[in-house]
Amino acid sequence: MNAFYGFLVFLGVLLALFAVRTPVGVALAMVAFFGTAIFVSTASIEQLATISFSVTSNFIIVVVPLFILMGEVLSAAQIGANLFRAAEIWFRKIPGALAVATVWACAIFGSVCGSSPVTATTIGSMAIPEMIRRGYDRSLALGSTAAGGTLGILIPPSIPMIIYGVITDTSIGHLFIAGVVPGILLAALLSLTIVLLVKRNPALAPKILVEPNAKDKREAMLGTIPVLLLALLVIASIYSGAATPTEAGAVGAGGAVVIAWALGRLKVKALMQSLDRTIRTTAMFMLLLIGGLFSSFLLARLGIPQAMSDLLTSLPLPGWGIMVIINLVLLVLGMFMDPGSIIVIVIPIFIKAIIALGYDPVWFGVIVTIQSEIAAITPPVGFNLFVIKNIVHDTNMREISKGAVIFVIPMLLCIAILTAFPKIATFLPSLVLSR
Repeated sequence: MNAFYGFLVFLGVLLALFAVRTPVGVALAMVAFFGTAIFVSTASIEQLATISFSVTSNFIIVVVPLFILMGEVLSAAQIGANLFRAAEIWFRKIPGALAVATVWACAIFGSVCGSSPVTATTIGSMAIPEMIRRGYDRSLALGSTAAGGTLGILIPPSIPMIIYGVITDTSIGHLFIAGVVPGILLAALLSLTIVLLVKRNPALAPKILVEPNAKDKREAMLGTIPVLLLALLVIASIYSGAATPTEAGAVGAGGAVVIAWALGRLKVKALMQSLDRTIRTTAMFMLLLIGGLFSSFLLARLGIPQAMSDLLTSLPLPGWGIMVIINLVLLVLGMFMDPGSIIVIVIPIFIKAIIALGYDPVWFGVIVTIQSEIAAITPPVGFNLFVIKNIVHDTNMREISKGAVIFVIPMLLCIAILTAFPKIATFLPSLVLSR
């Protein structure tokens, strides 16, 4: 059948299933199963079982529960309080100091947590009440936390990067390393946005008048050392080649448990809750991934990725112009779909065109991750917006969205910078490849 006609049928049925609140992973698997039987052949259904076994027995997938557990344990141990306090001291003289501190606390916590919601919850639970207590504009407090929380999926480890790596057969280790510098760049751009907003309207964020004493400074700095060492250990082990991403995940999870125990914050109940959340999140991840691979198989058999690649590469536009189109599509989809769904449904269609245009799939993985961050803070379905709503009960989605949407601008600017200077994302992975 015609590739585009097949894609429209695929998308229409999928949207209909979403409309009746079918879980994304289940909807993808259902469409792929019946689509393969109807449009390909009943014999090809056996391939779906092979795909399912292949992905679930893949050793690299073990990294998912390990990194999730690492973030959950550190969150339960209230490590975020130490990070926020230290960041508050570091940035106290900058306009909007507490909001800037929130962004950088999220960035540091993101280096040991691959989840945007967990990062936003961990840092936001202490940062938002403190900012509101200090007289900060509520929208700024809510929006900066929602945006800062997204850094949890750009600075490695990153669950969306793992999904992207499996779907596109791209090195997850290289994706992780590629996210380091862009993550720091984006944190700087988010901070700059806060500074400019407060410079324009100082009433948004009163100055910090209390100067911390030497003891406060020392205790705050010491409180960050365990997390910084753990993050350095995980990234350095991958970068140096001493450990695979999966082995680094084991190091991170084990290190998180040791840190929480050493600090006296590893209660049996907290550990059991962390394990329970890890199991639930991993199960959701696996269902989404298997459903995504099923749909990728169907789309490939229908010839849709190749047809899309031919269409995009035939457009009378330079490569960057086509990238603008792709980013606009991802931006619009991000308003109505969660990041994981976008990656497993749309990226298999675009990846052939990206490679045909000469772009590095590792670089594109960073771009897709930033688009996932944008999706997390854009209404109506931005997941981080709902996370913040659960933290602050006396607010509404309009107030949160008002504060968060402004941070889409620095995220788009980051994408533009990476498009103009792709080596920002690729030079660290290239050093690994050259060894």
